[in-house]
Amino acid sequence: MAINLEKGQRVNVELPKFTIGLGWDTNQTSTGVDFDLDASAFINGDNGKILADEYFVFYNNLQSPDEAVVHTGDNLTGEGEGDDESINVDLSKIDPRANEIVFVVTIHKADERRQNFGQVRNAFIRIFDTVTGEEILRYDLDEDFSVETAVEFGRLYKRNGQWRFEAIGTGQKAGLAEYLNKYN
Repeated sequence: MAINLEKGQRVNVELPKFTIGLGWDTNQTSTGVDFDLDASAFINGDNGKILADEYFVFYNNLQSPDEAVVHTGDNLTGEGEGDDESINVDLSKIDPRANEIVFVVTIHKADERRQNFGQVRNAFIRIFDTVTGEEILRYDLDEDFSVETAVEFGRLYKRNGQWRFEAIGTGQKAGLAEYLNKYN
């Protein structure tokens, strides 16, 4: 049975290999344009910055150099049930300099399309066993982000040699550029 997390809650991650699933549904809007939400991962070192540009994993860089974090591809519409985008993680391969992986979801061309997370419903992040499909933990993002165009869903971080997951759920309105500035 999966652990359902609340904002700020932390839990140990026991599996070395797992998948991060991110999902969402969009409301019908007057913008007349599909929503294209994008999942990204920032693999950071002790200083809270990405190890190198190649350690920013997203739709244009699907794999970290150490092959520990692999994005399965861009979903342009969010159609269908379940996970809309997935990121496979293998902590046994992670660069030893890495101590944090931050997972964010942004709305592609949000300003141009006049879209925000206030128009997104049923957003979640979950960790599941890649082999068995068993859900280990889940964080449902049920807050209303009426003007935000990006959300930091959660992060994996290492403390005393143990990887833990923290449910974050913090939004901002500068999109992906703000996270690039924060972690680069």
